[in-house]
Amino acid sequence: MHKCPSLISMMTQLIASPSISCSQAEWDQSNQGVIHLLESWLSPLGFRCEVLPLPDQANKFNLVATLGEGEGGLVLSGHTDTVPYDQGKWQSDPFSLEERDNKLFGLGSCDMKGFFAIVIDTVAKMDLQNLTQPLIILATADEESSMSGARALAAQGTIKARYAVIGEPTKLTPIHAHKGIMMERIQVTGKSGHSSNPALGTNALDAMHDVISELMSYRKQLRTRFQDASFAIDYPTMNFGCIHGGDNPNRICGRCEIEFDLRALPGMSNQSLMGEITRLLPSIEERTGTSIQLTSLFPDVPSFSTPIDADIIQVCEKLTQKTAETVAFATEGPFLNQMGMQTLILGPGSIDQAHQPNEFMALDQITPMQDILKSLIGRYCLNEVSSIIPQKTGDTL
Repeated sequence: MHKCPSLISMMTQLIASPSISCSQAEWDQSNQGVIHLLESWLSPLGFRCEVLPLPDQANKFNLVATLGEGEGGLVLSGHTDTVPYDQGKWQSDPFSLEERDNKLFGLGSCDMKGFFAIVIDTVAKMDLQNLTQPLIILATADEESSMSGARALAAQGTIKARYAVIGEPTKLTPIHAHKGIMMERIQVTGKSGHSSNPALGTNALDAMHDVISELMSYRKQLRTRFQDASFAIDYPTMNFGCIHGGDNPNRICGRCEIEFDLRALPGMSNQSLMGEITRLLPSIEERTGTSIQLTSLFPDVPSFSTPIDADIIQVCEKLTQKTAETVAFATEGPFLNQMGMQTLILGPGSIDQAHQPNEFMALDQITPMQDILKSLIGRYCLNEVSSIIPQKTGDTL
């Protein structure tokens, strides 16, 4: 059997290959180096590796690595990019793996390059010559910015597995649902003029007052209309994040804009919410004599939910001895669900360390994660039956 580098060596090399994704061009980088590393370790293990450029992004790539044949099986998924880092706030080089205090420090150590090293190390030590269903390792681009990698895969619909685990850091707690996210801008255009005579212009700030009042009323309606007790914040939220307008106290404000986010519960449609907000605006335009435009800052992320009685949820609850929970952060889960997979979020490390200086993976998370992976691969790819996992009923492979 081909010998892979050690887990620590793989993690070191992945972290040493910068792959920041960011909406700001000066930070944004290609993930090609990470993809090539993963391919170089998976191909010798027998995986059929497809490197897929993202549409309209020549320097961004997804990797679909498949072992075995068929349309069932298991996907182990992660993203190859990281967020930017705070210069001067790290105790060590963000791109150099450092072990101290039983922790592995480095940018992407838990979110989520470390997951790939754990997966490949696990797979390399298993006998997978007699797979009954395929094992697919999926590595995506740009999860931390636009999620364009997962969006492209969902649009292409090329992955046909039945089950999927996304290894985001959850401290080995199964996650079955999260809210969706929309980030929007409303821009009000009026007419500037001298403030000594209001009739000389049309005040965009005055109109924005009406816009905010309508949005606040709408926010209250959403809280009344929708609840989900499985979430700590059990209603949809709308946050007014920033507002800009005008240029001088003695000028009528000719333009004002507000940016806000809206986080919808599973079962709610982002498109329906956009439609409802859009319909609030024409009456304000007519009443104030302004022009009002609603635009999205980023493509929306749908809410994510896999039924609590799904086999992948039941199995991982048994393996972890933890009840599946919900989280506030977004993942690529909804896009994998769109491809027809029962999807679960479950991974080593804590989201509390993600996106922070001195990000780390606790060493005591690694072996338990590998044990979970072995059991999942055994169940969904080797058709093994474990005494701690119930037999599937009506969900045969």
